[in-house]
Amino acid sequence: MTDFSKIFDKAKELENLMKDSQEKIKNIRVEGISGGNAVKMTLNGDGEIINLFISPEIFKEDKSVVEDLIKAAHNNAKHQLKIKTTEEISKATGGLGVPGFKWPI
Repeated sequence: MTDFSKIFDKAKELENLMKDSQEKIKNIRVEGISGGNAVKMTLNGDGEIINLFISPEIFKEDKSVVEDLIKAAHNNAKHQLKIKTTEEISKATGGLGVPGFKWPI
């Protein structure tokens, strides 16, 4: 018969790893860049914009160009955030084969 207390203990261990991982993800900062550094956007781990730099030089461009550069910087930052959060979750779970974590079945 399977020892359910061991399964429960391992599930709690995994839950704690995921909570730690979520806290680390909140502290992630990533930067998206477009237009050869003309637009830089920093996102936090929740995907919120925490900083935006727009070079005064690009305001000489057409409005649609400025909008496209902002969108491109945002998309670049979101891509970086996805990579960083995936890495953090993989560290915590080892892809769900958590190092040293074996289901007692």
